Amino acid sequence: MTLGISSYTLFLGAALVIALTPGPGLFYVAARTLAGGRREGLASSVGLGLGGLVHVVSGAAGLSALLMASAEAFTVLKLAGAAYLVWLGIKTIRDASVALPQEIAVTGAARAFREGVLVESLNPKTAAFFLALIPQFVEPAHGHIALQFAALGLISVLLNTLADIAMVVMAARARDGVARRPTLIRRLREGSGLVMCGLGASLALARRSS
Repeated sequence: MTLGISSYTLFLGAALVIALTPGPGLFYVAARTLAGGRREGLASSVGLGLGGLVHVVSGAAGLSALLMASAEAFTVLKLAGAAYLVWLGIKTIRDASVALPQEIAVTGAARAFREGVLVESLNPKTAAFFLALIPQFVEPAHGHIALQFAALGLISVLLNTLADIAMVVMAARARDGVARRPTLIRRLREGSGLVMCGLGASLALARRSS
């Protein structure tokens, strides 16, 4: 499978711009980093990347197209993802008042990873994004449509993950500077929980493309 240089360059530019544009993914890993530290943020970033690959694989197999064609399936997945994010946000707000500052950095990277996978896997906006962007750069004349879709999707996921990791580094530095101020840490965690709840509400209000 080959992709024309012009198409490849255009896609790479578009994917890079999208990856660097602040969106739900970047806000999510920032919230997780402020709540649980660098390790938890990095684990969330990797989890989001793996969750994105779920949509790439399903898109390449034509499953995402089927999903987006069904209003019922879209609604179920949308509400499941929204409810999960809101639950995570409420839990973070609840735990903020009882967690000690020294415990924040070790709240569980493995759990953060699993949550990242679920959050992204249950996000129908990701499926919609891949279906809206990638087909524009697939060249039918070259054949292997599914392989082209998967390759371009992998590039997009990789760029998004790198942008998420950069956000984690910046958020961790900001958090380290206030690590000895428990009241501020609590406020940061509460704010992080509110961000997650807001992301969940935004996802619940997402409209199905016609």
